[in-house]
Amino acid sequence: MYLHLGQSVVVHEDDIIGVFDLDVTSQSHITRDYLARAEKAGKVVNVSEEIPKSYVLCDDGKRERLYISQLSTATLLKRYESQQIKGFGLSE
Repeated sequence: MYLHLGQSVVVHEDDIIGVFDLDVTSQSHITRDYLARAEKAGKVVNVSEEIPKSYVLCDDGKRERLYISQLSTATLLKRYESQQIKGFGLSE
């Protein structure tokens, strides 16, 4: 199954390590440092046209990516759950 993050970007559910609320987690200096290091390392992919609300940490076994999304964590969860209910895709 795949999760649509915005801007025609989809990620496979098996690659998702975590989905995080940007407002809540960026209050920690540790998280801010991590986000800054990820940006410098070229791991950040911005899929947001508006104010970013969340980020999704993914690793496909070859590379780690951090997707910045304008979608809230609640919206991403609803998308994930609706795909499971409708039976879109199959986990491999």
